[in-house]
Parts: sequence; C-alpha cells; structure tokens
Amino acid sequence: MISPYVIHLLILIGIYVILSVSLNLALGYAGLLNLGHVALFGIGAYTSTLLTMNGVPFVISFLLAGLTASFFGFLLILATRKLQGDYYALATLGFAFVVYSLFLNLTDLTRGPLGIPGIPKPNLFGFVIGSNLQYLLFVAVLVLVSVYSIRTVVESPFGRLLEAMRDDELGLRVLGKNTKMLKYKSMMISAFFAGISGSLFAHYISFIDPSTFYINELILIITIVIVGGIASLKGSIVAPFVIILIPEALRFLSLPSSILGPARQIIYALVLLFILMYKPRGLYGKIDLE
Repeated sequence: MISPYVIHLLILIGIYVILSVSLNLALGYAGLLNLGHVALFGIGAYTSTLLTMNGVPFVISFLLAGLTASFFGFLLILATRKLQGDYYALATLGFAFVVYSLFLNLTDLTRGPLGIPGIPKPNLFGFVIGSNLQYLLFVAVLVLVSVYSIRTVVESPFGRLLEAMRDDELGLRVLGKNTKMLKYKSMMISAFFAGISGSLFAHYISFIDPSTFYINELILIITIVIVGGIASLKGSIVAPFVIILIPEALRFLSLPSSILGPARQIIYALVLLFILMYKPRGLYGKIDLE
C-alpha cells in the first residue's frame, strides 16, 4: 500500500512535470525566457477555480483554464514581440508582477489575499475524483498526454524551426520564415499546458491565493528547468523529483515553520549554484544556459 504522503508528493511532482516541460518548450526550444510562466500557471488555476465554483462542469473549466492561459500567452508575445534577450525576460517578469497584482487587488473576483478555499475535486462526467490515489492516476494520465504532445511538437518540422529560431533568429528570417508566428504558436502551446497544470494544482490543493503564484513559485519553476537541462524533456521529467524531494527531507528534521520556508529557498539556491558551476547544461540539457 502506497503511503498517503508518497501519493501527495507524486501528485505534486506530476503537476510540476507538466509545468516544467511546458516552460522548456518556450525556453529550451523557442529560446523565449518567459519569466511570466508562473503567471500563466496562476491564470489557469484561477480560471478553473472560478468557473467550477460557479457551476461550470470541470471538464469545460479545465479546458478553458488552458485556453485562457494560452490567450494571455498570445497577448504577452504580442506586447513583447519587438524585444529580445534580457529586455524580453524583464518584460515577462513585469507581466508576472502585473498578474500577481490583479490577483491581489481584484478582491470581488479573487478574494485577494484571503484566497479562495473549498475548491471542489474534479468531477468527470459524474465521477468525482475524491481520493488522492484516484487523483494521482488522473494526473499520471495527463502527464503522459502532455509529455507526448510536447514531444510530438518538438520533434516535428515546427519544432526544428523553433530550434533554428533559438540558435539564429536573424538567419531564419533571411530564409523567409515568419519568426513572429513561430513565437506566437510556441508561446500559446506552452501557456496552454501551464494553464492546465494550474487547474490540476488548484483542484488538488483546494485553496489558492496570490502568494501561490509569486516569486517563490517562479524560482521553483526556473530551478526545475535549469536543473533538468535546457531543451531536454527528459530533464524536465526527472528534475521535479530532485527539486521536490530534496527539500521535503527537511520535514524529518523537525524544524520550526519559521525556518522551514527559508531553508527550502536556500536548498534551491545551492542546487542551482551547483548545477551552474559543475553541470551548466543541467542533468540532461543540450545547450548551455547563457
């Protein structure tokens, strides 16, 4: 019999696998350092939560969570289409701050810092996924579908164009390719999977508030992708196990809660520094992080 605690960890790992492979599509393959990915994760969570709690069936809410995040991903690329490199990254970070501020201040909709409690478990055509073991199986299926879908994208001719754009965008333009359209499509696909992972997270935890989708979460997501390796789906699958499980070991040290949070951040920082110093391509990465 699997321990409830192990099931809990595996559910979280599964959600972060979807989140990390979706970011790696944008960052590793398209070369788009989207620091606003955490905001798209949050948009998916809030969209699914608000729709479900207002009577919309979960399946529709789940899909709309992905589509809404995808729409905001499109708007983000539209607003930053002329920016590159550090300027693009800073603009996407600004987007994350704006979305966080909206979550915090649209109190009539999001309840602001009070958060939204009592988020119901998914109801699939009359079947309620009530137990954590059932939820784990549900997440596992979606992980397989998500990884397969993104792998299909990156191994397609479209995926090869994304890699060419990452390596030499100007050269690809000279060949007559529409790099703006490549950015739109890759960001929208990436954002869709960020949105559905947000939906899975919200309906599992049963409570969300703006702080869930702020700096700490951004650091966690970026750390997972860097540790796994840029442009490596295998790395994005393995890294969540490393990044989620290592800090969890702190629970067995009986540390006070006032120390536990900062200790987690220190561990993330140490792991990240180790990878950058000794394995700059991450565990399975194909390119260095520049």
